[in-house]
Amino acid sequence: MIETFIEKLRNDAFYSLETTPMHEPSFDPIIEKIAHFGLDKKVDGFSTTDNPLARLKYNALFGALRLQNAFSKPVIATMSMRDRNKLALQSDLLGANENDIRTILCLTGDPANASDQPSLKGVFEGNSTLLLDIVHCFNAGIDHSGKPFKTTPKPIYPFAVCNAHANVPKNLLKRMRTKVEHGAVGIITQPVYSKDNASMLLDLLAQAQSDSKNEHKTELILGFFPIVRLRTAQFLAAHVSGIYVPSIWMEKLTRAKKISEEEEKKVGFELSLQTFKELQKVHPKIHIMSANNFELVSDILKA
Repeated sequence: MIETFIEKLRNDAFYSLETTPMHEPSFDPIIEKIAHFGLDKKVDGFSTTDNPLARLKYNALFGALRLQNAFSKPVIATMSMRDRNKLALQSDLLGANENDIRTILCLTGDPANASDQPSLKGVFEGNSTLLLDIVHCFNAGIDHSGKPFKTTPKPIYPFAVCNAHANVPKNLLKRMRTKVEHGAVGIITQPVYSKDNASMLLDLLAQAQSDSKNEHKTELILGFFPIVRLRTAQFLAAHVSGIYVPSIWMEKLTRAKKISEEEEKKVGFELSLQTFKELQKVHPKIHIMSANNFELVSDILKA
């Protein structure tokens, strides 16, 4: 199942759906919503986030296991460097490996001071490249200290992330090159809202791949977050680094909001759907984010 998933990423159209575990002791509501809208039949796999913004949520690895067992589709489980040292990271990877959670999104993680947990202290023994290097060691049959395993772990496929926009594209290129050189199978971008932005990212990854001494190929996966509210567009543009929301979106959503809430939602959906279809033509490898608004995702995918 996992190897088929990676093969599809490398050679075909590819769609993954992000899930955000909740501040609850159960993952069932997410599974039930996905099943209700039949999204498991419309995507190739899922992802689980790992306490985004350092806010307490259901564990990403356990969530991935629940999803994978429920739908028999791979799940890219996020692991944040913020919350684990090398020992904990490797221990989690060993347990995940036996349960066939073998597609791992390696993140540095949001700062601990953003947390809803008082006096939270981040670990940050390294950034996301440390986890990429740990995965490389596991795939070679050793732990990060060089000690061999008696039983070689099943292959692990690491993923990474990058911004979708930067005032200086060379900064994006540098970060992409680092992810490529440390063995990322795929790089998932922040949400993209224009075909020009998508084309720029593809060009940058091609350059990073060319510059790298690593012979393996890294695939670009375009992030996409449908916007149906002006406030969402304003928040993403103003407060989330690495995302560029075109001014035409702001203009159209502003005019629509003045008419009615229904018009605002209609215009946002039309803009999102048009952009999604454009991205499919440019590069049909897309990671769909929605803050668990699975009804909206379903409407986009069936339109």
